[in-house]
Amino acid sequence: MNRVSGKVAVVTGAARGQGRSHAVHLADEGADIIAVDICEDISTNDYPMARKSDLDETAKLVEKAGRRIVTAVADVRDRAALKKAIDDGVAELGGLHVVVANAGICPHGEHKGYPAFRDVFDVNFLGVVNTVNAAFDHLNTGASIIATGSIAGLVSQQDMFNGGGNSGPGGLGYGLAKKFVRDWVKSMAMTLAAREMRVNAVHPTNVNTAMMNNPMMYKTFRPDLEAPTHDDAFVVYPMLQAMPVPWVQPEDISHAVVYLASDESRYVTGLQMFIDGGAALKMGF
Repeated sequence: MNRVSGKVAVVTGAARGQGRSHAVHLADEGADIIAVDICEDISTNDYPMARKSDLDETAKLVEKAGRRIVTAVADVRDRAALKKAIDDGVAELGGLHVVVANAGICPHGEHKGYPAFRDVFDVNFLGVVNTVNAAFDHLNTGASIIATGSIAGLVSQQDMFNGGGNSGPGGLGYGLAKKFVRDWVKSMAMTLAAREMRVNAVHPTNVNTAMMNNPMMYKTFRPDLEAPTHDDAFVVYPMLQAMPVPWVQPEDISHAVVYLASDESRYVTGLQMFIDGGAALKMGF
């Protein structure tokens, strides 16, 4: 307990899924939270996004852990809105020490075309850059920046486009965004090392969230079926991992986030941490 006591962390995509889990686990370990989420749908993303009620539930869980929280509805593609959300949170909570740039979407399918590529790249990569840039003036020595990548950053762009016969331009944009996250983390870690600020990435495999549990993702994993169900897809989810598991849980990623946010990792920077059941190993990395 209290591994991040006295710290303030901003978490994007905090209304549900991995973001909510990160916020709650950081709060359980002593951090106060600035929680940001768009809380509305993005038209190219076929599964429903979180709502304000989800963000309110995250706030209740953080408060239940005995910590303070400031919530804000903002789109990570909008740097000005992000800066206002973070500035307001810092003014109320008294500082900023940890940035968890987590917000992401995963639009699959041919039918959305270029707009799907544009939106997923803008959310999943530019959203990371915008979050850090909006937060940066509040960060000092010892700050920790954590970006959410994916094992998709290891997959060739051709395979991302063709993956499962259903990924399409959205899958291509998703893979490119995660590759950019990987390389951006390395460059930022080198840039900020002299200031003793740390920049690391967590790279999950399948995670048991709404991003995995939706009809478009089922179709990606089971293109052989006209209308695959959760159960149809679930039997093939383990094919990605070396371990015989379909996915990891949000808390599995949160444990890594807490470590990277804490002073236990004070000399860890530029790390690409795979929480993936051996998926990267299976792909030869």
